[in-house]
Amino acid sequence: MSVGTSRAPGVRGVLCPPAAPAGPGLGELGLDPDDLPDGLVVADESGRVICFNAAAARITAVRPADALGAPIERALPLEDLEGRRWWQLTDPYGGLTIRVAQPERNLLLPGGREVLVSARYLRSRPTGPLRRLVVSLRDTEARRRTERSHAELIATVAHELRSPLTSVKGFTATLLAKWERFTDDQKRLMLETVDADANRVTRLIAELLDISRIDSGRLELRRQPVDIGAAVGRHIQAHVAAGQDADRFLVRLQHPLPDLWADPDKIDQVLSNLLENAVRHGEGTVTIDVAPSPSLRVRGATDTAVTVSDEGSGIPEESMSRVFTRFWRGSKRGGTGLGLYIVKGIVEAHGGTITVGRAASGGAQFRFTLPVGAPAYLQ
Repeated sequence: MSVGTSRAPGVRGVLCPPAAPAGPGLGELGLDPDDLPDGLVVADESGRVICFNAAAARITAVRPADALGAPIERALPLEDLEGRRWWQLTDPYGGLTIRVAQPERNLLLPGGREVLVSARYLRSRPTGPLRRLVVSLRDTEARRRTERSHAELIATVAHELRSPLTSVKGFTATLLAKWERFTDDQKRLMLETVDADANRVTRLIAELLDISRIDSGRLELRRQPVDIGAAVGRHIQAHVAAGQDADRFLVRLQHPLPDLWADPDKIDQVLSNLLENAVRHGEGTVTIDVAPSPSLRVRGATDTAVTVSDEGSGIPEESMSRVFTRFWRGSKRGGTGLGLYIVKGIVEAHGGTITVGRAASGGAQFRFTLPVGAPAYLQ
């Protein structure tokens, strides 16, 4: 099977070999090497390149026409991180004949660009001469993004933990050393501060566990009937008890609402986050609309839609695409920037969707929908 239309002089064809002697080749599967997401380079028994797909050209910045027919070490002049030539170290054609592969590792292209490289040695028989050398290339950009994300997460967690733990350590050390010098009111104030900071640490740990479960696809849902209107009412009462004016909240329930089966704790987490964001970062009246909504997944079915709007300045248009990413903060008023990322993960784990936009009043508007229906084991 040809790779694109590029052919090197003296090379009759650029056929990619089967993945294994007994297995189907790419042609039998209806695939062209250019369809593969990773770079594919294949050398024949003499070490000359007979396959160089489009992804390999993109990753290495080498044209297929320049690579095809060339020795593998010249088409892919790879070095390890210590500057040693990889082909001399591995010696695929002259080394041990019992080898079948090279594990993936970081190597360098000319100019210092990193690339992930693995190799497979195909032989006509065990310990026989090398028939094909198959090299896979992957760009390291995706891995670098993941590493940066992990580094940012660690830095954020360290920063968020430092403040409350310093406070807890300071107050407890002071109380232990000078207990008799403080009045009961002073002791109570310090212990209340310690308790609040301990709660802050607990919330952060819970967020980290949620992120881990969301990223690994292990977020468990314990579905049961949920009265979404009552859940909204409980959260508003909590804000009023914490000092917010009851007139700041407007709840509009459109009846009849369909029966909702969901994880009540997770739905509480979603409502808590969205209402807290509206109260903390928005202004004016916080409006919560709960209404049935036509399902986007099942024709004729009805979902439950919840919309939380405020009358603040809203979210800038250029920031809306980043609202549900890690570490996004709408303002400098604290928070880890993880809450909305977790909210999105919870809603999607239920099979729902969540969007952000601008309310009619100009403030921020978050709308999430949850599919309605009993769990499969009850149907």
